[in-house]
Amino acid sequence: MEFDPVLLARIQFAFTVSFHIIFPAFTIGLSAYIAVLLLMWMRTREEKYHRLARFWTKIFAVSFAMGVVSGIVLSYQFGTNWSRFSEFSGNVIGPLIGYEVLTAFYLEATFLGILLFGWNRFPPWLITTSAVLVAIGTAISAFWILAANSWMQTPAGHEIREGIAYPVDWLQIVFNPSFIYRLAHMLNAAYLTTAVVVLAVGARYLLASRHEEESRTMLRMAVGMIAVTAPLQLLIGDLHGLNTLEHQPVKVAAMEGHWSEADPGHLVIFGIPDEEQRTNHFEIAIPYLGALILTHDLHGTYLGLTDFAEDEWPPVANVFFTFRIMVGIGLLLIVVGLWGLYLWWRGRLFSDRAFLRSTSHMWPLGFIAILAGWFVTEQGRQPWLVHGLMRTVDGISPVPGASVASTLALFVFIYGVVFTMGIYYINRLINRGLMGEATKAPAGLPNRPLSAAEEATREATGREPGDGPGRPLTELKR
Repeated sequence: MEFDPVLLARIQFAFTVSFHIIFPAFTIGLSAYIAVLLLMWMRTREEKYHRLARFWTKIFAVSFAMGVVSGIVLSYQFGTNWSRFSEFSGNVIGPLIGYEVLTAFYLEATFLGILLFGWNRFPPWLITTSAVLVAIGTAISAFWILAANSWMQTPAGHEIREGIAYPVDWLQIVFNPSFIYRLAHMLNAAYLTTAVVVLAVGARYLLASRHEEESRTMLRMAVGMIAVTAPLQLLIGDLHGLNTLEHQPVKVAAMEGHWSEADPGHLVIFGIPDEEQRTNHFEIAIPYLGALILTHDLHGTYLGLTDFAEDEWPPVANVFFTFRIMVGIGLLLIVVGLWGLYLWWRGRLFSDRAFLRSTSHMWPLGFIAILAGWFVTEQGRQPWLVHGLMRTVDGISPVPGASVASTLALFVFIYGVVFTMGIYYINRLINRGLMGEATKAPAGLPNRPLSAAEEATREATGREPGDGPGRPLTELKR
């Protein structure tokens, strides 16, 4: 049986990066949310913000750990499966990834320890400062990773000597032509994704009549965030698309299902691209709207797939459909944000059962959109590893296809077990809810009074709410 090492190496990297990207994206947004909660707690001294911050910090810790584990695997693949690519671009990509570790990971790991274990040991200002620094660290991490990826899409600031890329101008390398658009698009996607998860959890609790005060806070904050970030993502995406049209026009042609510059610039809503016949079957399109969006001219023209050599085409159908999944989810979330604002205005945000039931199941949407967008970006760059400089087929390591196939099968098994357990544990934390969170305030703040339910729990179990497993309070009093 013949194994294609290039295809298998691409599948392996796509598989591992697909698992990896959802967790850093979630931690970017969630760390910012936790920091905002703690800042509001410091300002208002309302205990609900403290309880929510402690609750979401536990979920953040699990997501952070899973992101770290999957990220380590990715870094090894550069040496095992993509050694020729590493040799060609290592002088540029290596330092960028190293800067991410030095400036972001150490910052996150250091202050996350305080955030996880210092609630009852440190004053509120230090806990809050740690949360802010962790949030800054996750954003810095995105900065360097997106700088490296953007250089692969629109390389700049380098020179080629004897087949190796060497840095010439680090400012041009980092702030390459597509970097700002990609960074803004990814950060906004992370914040939007987290807001959808917070909305779903708050709706889930309200439907079950649990943690109603905290759930109302989650819904208000999430709806406000979605109402801002979802339309903003549409605007950023439009600017990103115009930048891509300038630097990677063949990718845009695949995204739009546009075959020739001579064709009218219709906006294709649906179709089935056929590379052999160079057309879209069952096409549903809005006349000239694509030209208006991409050229700002109703009768404008832009390059199509047939204007490029066929060996420079990306996998058209994959890029075409994943782009529509991403945009479709984005438009849906705009509707959700507007729906939530309307209900908020009418005073029915917390009581409209249709809204609560719908949004309680929407938590995966942001992650799906991120994955779809990543597929558009990475598959749309094919057949290039570094656009215009190195083809994918030239970056592979000289390893047998069977070796790549065996490690791929091993990754599928291990990731299936580890990540299933991680997601199961996150779901358990959500099911458990906020009971026992922050009943003991840290130094400098008074302990809050127990609710009636917590008093009942205290009498029934003999333990103070918030205490971990151990000897009951009644035993300690003997």
